[in-house]
Amino acid sequence: MGLKDITSDRGTSGSTGSLADYFGFEEHDTDLGTEIIAGITTFLTMSYIVVVNPSILAQAIKLSGYSASQTQSMLAVVTIIAAAVATLIMGLYANRPFAQAPGLGLNAFFAFTVVGVLGVPWQTALAAVVVEGLIFIALTAVGAREYIIRLFPEPVKFAVGTGIGLFLAIIGLEAMGVITGDGGTIIALAQVGQSPVAIVSIIGLFLTFAFYARGFPGSIILGVLATAAMGYGAEWLGLVSDGTLTPGSTSVTYNIMPVAGAFVSGLQEVEAFTFALIVFTFFFVDFFDTAGTLVGVGQIGGFLDEDGDLPDIDKPLMADAIGTTVGGMLGTSTVTTYIESASGVEEGGRTGMTALVIGVLFLLSLAFVPIAAAIPQYASHIALVVIGVVMLQNVVDIDWSDVTNVVPAGMTILVMPFAYSIAYGIAAGIVSYPIVKLAAGKREEIRPGHWALAAAFVVYFFVRTSGILQGNV
Repeated sequence: MGLKDITSDRGTSGSTGSLADYFGFEEHDTDLGTEIIAGITTFLTMSYIVVVNPSILAQAIKLSGYSASQTQSMLAVVTIIAAAVATLIMGLYANRPFAQAPGLGLNAFFAFTVVGVLGVPWQTALAAVVVEGLIFIALTAVGAREYIIRLFPEPVKFAVGTGIGLFLAIIGLEAMGVITGDGGTIIALAQVGQSPVAIVSIIGLFLTFAFYARGFPGSIILGVLATAAMGYGAEWLGLVSDGTLTPGSTSVTYNIMPVAGAFVSGLQEVEAFTFALIVFTFFFVDFFDTAGTLVGVGQIGGFLDEDGDLPDIDKPLMADAIGTTVGGMLGTSTVTTYIESASGVEEGGRTGMTALVIGVLFLLSLAFVPIAAAIPQYASHIALVVIGVVMLQNVVDIDWSDVTNVVPAGMTILVMPFAYSIAYGIAAGIVSYPIVKLAAGKREEIRPGHWALAAAFVVYFFVRTSGILQGNV
């Protein structure tokens, strides 16, 4: 007799009955056993974020007096707590089987664009995350989400996922030693045959793809761990010198005080225009990524109404907004709803009990923080390539038969990876949208808000690239 059968036989007695009443098991045609299995499934499919998010953020967050492994372990703790809090709110408040954690793409934007390219202090970047979360809370509370969704051009919305996928893939392949900017070209294939890191990474990547295609639960984290094990094994066997494939000695700390609350100091001496654009980009990507994920996973679970909308979507949106705010205060980039929630829904998860299980599993994973700190960067970044490839599926949602959709969507997708910026990709799509629509005689599809956004981005591009802000950020 399995877990589902045992819990089903207990009926509505005791604590099981209380859970059934609170989450509405009968209304959603589910039971405790099914919800637990669904929660475990979703957690396994997204647990890679405990390793990957700290690896990315640690490249931007530098702490005096702390080693790289200590910083990474600290950020792993923050990642886990933020994911647990946000997912528990999703379960207990919104009663939906959706999991949340710091989002891939948004953490890359935080580390590589905001801190790396713009030179914004990481404390200020965290402040932007907190402000974005507070704005999200306010807009969700007053029901303004529908107006915001209508304001942004549809082809740009549909193109963001694909652009982020390419952006993540480039970051991952570079960390794996597969591509490089050296050699007289913008991007070139590295000398992979001469690089132990590249060789192990490529083997690990295709192994992870195999796990993923086979449908193994936790395929990505399994591939990351297998790749790291190959690296440690190669050094142990003496195939490469010590420190070639491993981070060497590591130390771990659970003390998150150096990053928790750092956003407060980040609010001082803020350059208003750049800060506003950062907040806007965090908000834009998080808002539409979350909305798209909620609708997509809701469709799989049969949650949508006859109009294709998710009933009471404001509740999961509010859970997402609170998660982002709490995460920024703790010291991590934007929290968002994970598409991997679909794996648990496919296993039968229908209520917030699934999210409750996921949240508890995140808290239990605090015991494995030392493992996260010991994962080499090339191994953790395999997850970026796998997720990046999977995200390319979003391109089919774009109407490629209409050139007035092709141009803004294409600009969004191309500029993101080549300009190494999610913000620039979104801006390129928004600027081009009203121009091509007007040229094609489709004025009825242009709103004043489109022109206002386009004009704002033109000004930003000029200010950002003309040197006016040089030395100010």
